Amino acid sequence: MKLYGLIGKSLTHSFSLSYFKEKFIKEGIEDAYYNLYPLQTIDEFNQLITDSSELSGLNVTIPYKTEVIPFLDYLDNAAKEIGAVNTIKFNRENSKLKLYGYNTDCLGFWESLKPILNENHKKALILGTGGSSKAVSYSLRKANIQCLFASRNPIQENSISYDQINEQILQDYTIIINTSPLGMFPETDKYPNIPYKLVSSKHILYDLIYNPNQTVFLKKGQEQGAVIKNGLEMLKIQANYSWKIWNT
Repeated sequence: MKLYGLIGKSLTHSFSLSYFKEKFIKEGIEDAYYNLYPLQTIDEFNQLITDSSELSGLNVTIPYKTEVIPFLDYLDNAAKEIGAVNTIKFNRENSKLKLYGYNTDCLGFWESLKPILNENHKKALILGTGGSSKAVSYSLRKANIQCLFASRNPIQENSISYDQINEQILQDYTIIINTSPLGMFPETDKYPNIPYKLVSSKHILYDLIYNPNQTVFLKKGQEQGAVIKNGLEMLKIQANYSWKIWNT
C-alpha cells in the first residue's frame, strides 16, 4: 500500500482528501491511500516521517510551504527559486530515505489563469506575501507580467500597503490576485481591503481560495463587471502534477 497525504496546520478546509479519494475510485487505484496530517508546528514533521514508513508523497499547505524546506534533501529549480514547496516525493533507495521538494502551485495557477487573459493584462497586483504569493509571482514573471505586492506590513521589495492602492495603480494593474487567507471558510465574511469601486470590466479578480466557491472578494469584483475565478481549477491541476511526480 502506498500512502500519500497533506500536511498543514488546520486542514478542515482541505480539498485534497476528497479529490484523491475520488481519483483512486474513478481510476481503479487500489494500492494507494490519502490521509490528512495536521501538524501543530513544523517540528512534528520528522516524527511523522518516522511513524509513517509507507509514505510515498505529501502535499504541503499553509503555513508550512516555506518552513518545510530545511527538512528536505533536494529542491527542483522552480521550488528553489520560489522559496516554497507544496509537493514532497519520498525516494527510498538502499534503505535510505531522500525527500525531494517541488512546487506545482505555479503550474496549476498559470494553467488556470492563462485562458482568461487578454492583451490588456500586462500587470498583476498580488494581495498577500505568503508562500502561495511566491508561486504566483514566479509564474507571472515567467510570462513577462509585471507584479506588485500588497501587504499589511510591506517590508519586501516591490510591495505597498493596502491603503496605498489607488486609482492609478488599479488602472495599470488589471489582474488582481488574492493569495491571502482572507475570506476562507469559516471566516467567509472577510475580504481584502481594496477600493473595489475602482475595479472595472477590464480587470480579472482571481482568488486562490475555493471554499467558499465565491468569496466576498470575487462577489465585489463581479458587481463591478470584472472577470472572476476561484482557485478550484488551480488545485485540481496542481494535484494532478503532484500525482505525476510521486509516480515518476
